[in-house]
Amino acid sequence: MNDAAEERDCVRVAAAGDLHCREANAEHVKEAFVAIAPEADLILLAGDLTTHGEPAQAAFLADACAGLEVPVVAVLGNHDFHCARAEELSAALTEAGVIVLERASEIFQVDGIEVGVVGAKGFVGGFAGSHLPDFGEPLLREVYRETSEEVDAIGRGLTAVAHCPVRIVLLHYAPIEETLAGEPPGIHTFLGSSRLADPIREHEPDLVLHGHAHAGSFEGAIGTTPVHNVSVPVMKRDFWVFRLEAAERAAPPIH
Repeated sequence: MNDAAEERDCVRVAAAGDLHCREANAEHVKEAFVAIAPEADLILLAGDLTTHGEPAQAAFLADACAGLEVPVVAVLGNHDFHCARAEELSAALTEAGVIVLERASEIFQVDGIEVGVVGAKGFVGGFAGSHLPDFGEPLLREVYRETSEEVDAIGRGLTAVAHCPVRIVLLHYAPIEETLAGEPPGIHTFLGSSRLADPIREHEPDLVLHGHAHAGSFEGAIGTTPVHNVSVPVMKRDFWVFRLEAAERAAPPIH
């Protein structure tokens, strides 16, 4: 594809997860963002933005993103909730221009192409043979409900961006077991849930991104939708750039 066609029909998405920002890697993170910005139309971050969820650690990422011309979109991961200061963390990133999606969606314009991004953390629950059921002690059922709310949010978001020529789901936890290959099977229940795949299978977005599984595998699929584990330890690079072609979609009905 020539450059003109790429500008018209292709959206460049730079993605990474599990940056685990802290003072020790702050300079490297900043250099990575400066280097990738000219190569991307959108930068998507798949959670675990910080090491322990401290706002001071988020400040290093905020500094790396401040002033970038390319939009930066993020979801939070389990590490970002560790200190129970997620609201402060999100506020620090938002102030720097980062769009933090928490069970929400956003539409971006890239050279006239509408790109719909649906963002949710996802949660645990397991896969075939190891599902956490909606049964038993209240605490276990609360975990099940938390995953249900994530699933419902993904479905609502995909409905909201259904008309966009490019549609992306951004998660932290894995929606399929395929991209967990390499992790001990005994912990797969804590790395994601196949229930997260249900709205993705129904709506067939163009791309699903997640992180969390540092020893997992890079690629898998839900039906015809590619799924990628963009955890930095998996990719062995700072970012992966995906090139997505715009598809014609019907406009949403007017009620």
